[in-house]
Amino acid sequence: MARVVVIGAGVGGLAAAARLAATGHDVTVCEQSSRTGGKLGWYERDGFGFDTGPSLLTMPGVFEDLFTATGGPLRGEVELRRLDPIASYRFADGTTLAAHADDDAFVAELDDRIAPGSGEDWRRLADRACRVFDAAEGPFLSSPVSATGLVRLAWSAPGDIAAIAPGRSLRRLGLRYLRDPRLRMILDRYATYSGSDPRHAPAALVSVVHAERRFGGWYVAGGLRRLGDALTRRAEERGVRILLDAPVLAVTRTPGGRVDGVRLADGIRLPADVVVANADAAALYGRLVNDRVGRRRLRRTVPSMSGFVLLLALTGRTPGLGHHTVTFPADYDAEFDAVFAGRLAADPTIYLAAPADPACAPPGCEAWFILVNAPPHRGAGGHNGAGTLDWDRPGLTDGYARRILDVLAARGFDVRSRLRWYETITPADLERRTGTVGGSIYGGSSNGVRAAFLRPPNASRVPGLFLVGGSTHPGGGLPLVVLSAGIVAGLIGPA
Repeated sequence: MARVVVIGAGVGGLAAAARLAATGHDVTVCEQSSRTGGKLGWYERDGFGFDTGPSLLTMPGVFEDLFTATGGPLRGEVELRRLDPIASYRFADGTTLAAHADDDAFVAELDDRIAPGSGEDWRRLADRACRVFDAAEGPFLSSPVSATGLVRLAWSAPGDIAAIAPGRSLRRLGLRYLRDPRLRMILDRYATYSGSDPRHAPAALVSVVHAERRFGGWYVAGGLRRLGDALTRRAEERGVRILLDAPVLAVTRTPGGRVDGVRLADGIRLPADVVVANADAAALYGRLVNDRVGRRRLRRTVPSMSGFVLLLALTGRTPGLGHHTVTFPADYDAEFDAVFAGRLAADPTIYLAAPADPACAPPGCEAWFILVNAPPHRGAGGHNGAGTLDWDRPGLTDGYARRILDVLAARGFDVRSRLRWYETITPADLERRTGTVGGSIYGGSSNGVRAAFLRPPNASRVPGLFLVGGSTHPGGGLPLVVLSAGIVAGLIGPA
C-alpha cells in the first residue's frame, strides 16, 4: 500500500483518488479552495443557479466505467438527460440549424438548411471521424503516450496513422470533406474544445465529432456540479481523506530526487510515496516542483484560449430556445487572430447554455450561461508576452460584457430589457480560482499538427510524480480528464 497525496480536488484528482483508494492505497487529497469539483463550479443568487464550468457531458460510458470500478453505477448517483438537439447553430447569414441526435435527422436537416448534398459531405466526414476515434482510442485516449507512440503505430497499423493524419490541420481536413463554409465553421469549433485554433490544431481532433455524435450530449439534472458532488462522495466512501483550504506550496523530494511528500501553505508536510498532481502542468513545473526540463518543454507550447463568461439572470422565457445554442460571426478567422494575439474579439462566436431545469431559474425566468473565447490573463502569475491580456484592467470586464450583450441583440437575442443582473467570470478569475496559469483552462493549446499527442505525459521525469487532468495527456474535457485518471491509476498499480 502506497501513501498517495493528490494535489487538487478537481474531476481528475477525485477520479484518480477514488480509483487508487479502491485498489488499496492510502489516499489524501489537498484542495486549495473550500470546495471540491474544480472547474465544475456553481453560482447561485436570488433563486438563479448556474454551472460556471462545463455545461455538456459527452462519453458518459467513461464515467460509468469509473463509478463501476469504484463501487457502484453512475446512474445511482446522478440523473443524466440526453439532449436532442445536441446544439442549435446560427450563422451570420441568418441560417439556423439543429444538430439532431439522430444521424439521419441531422443529415436531412443539413440538406434542407444548408444545401443539397451537405448531408452526404457530413457523412463522409463522420466516417473519417469514426476511423480516427477507433485508431486513437486504445493507443492514445486510454494509454500513456509519447512521440514514439506515433512511430510505433505507423509501423504496426499504417492505415490507422493515415486516418489520424498527423501532418494535417483540422481546417485542412474540413476543406477536403466539406464544401459549404458553414459546415466548416461547425467543424472548426471542435478545436475550441481544447482551446485551440483550427488552422493549426491537428486533424485528429475530428475524433471529437464522432464522440459527440456516437455517445451523445448529456446534461446532469441539477447542473453538472452534481457530478463533482458524486465523485466526492465516491472518493470518501472508498476512504479518501479530502483536505479543503489546503493549498500545496511545494512537492518535496529525497536527496535522490524521488518525491517524498508535499508541503502545505500552513507549514505542515504530508509524507507520500506517490504524488498525483491534478494541477495545471505549467503551475506544477513553474511553482511546485523544480524540473527544468518540464518547464523548458512547456515554454515551447502556446497557451490555450481561455474564456469570458457572462451569467445572465433573465425574466420571461425565450420561445423555441434549446439547451445549447451557438451563434457564429461572419469572420471566424478574425476571432482566432484576435484571441491568439491577446486582443478581444469584436465579433466573437457566442456559446449559450439555457437549461430547462428548475434548479437553475425561478418559474417564468431563465438563467443563461454565455461563453466567449478569450485570451488568457497576463498578471503577476499569468503568462507573459504575446497572446495575453490584463483582465484586471479597470473597466475592461464591464465594457466587454456590454459588448457581448449588444452582439447577442444583433443576432436576435436582445435580452437587455429582460436582464435583472449579470455576473462575469474572466480569465483572471479563472486563474485565481483554479490555479490554471493565465486562466488557460486547457493548459497548452493543441496548436501544431502533433500537439494533441505531445501534451505533458502522465508519468513525469520526477520519480513518483504523476500528472492528471486537462493539461496533461490525453487532453481537456471531462471524459479525457477521467481517462487520464485511469491511465495514472494503471501506471501506479494496485497496492
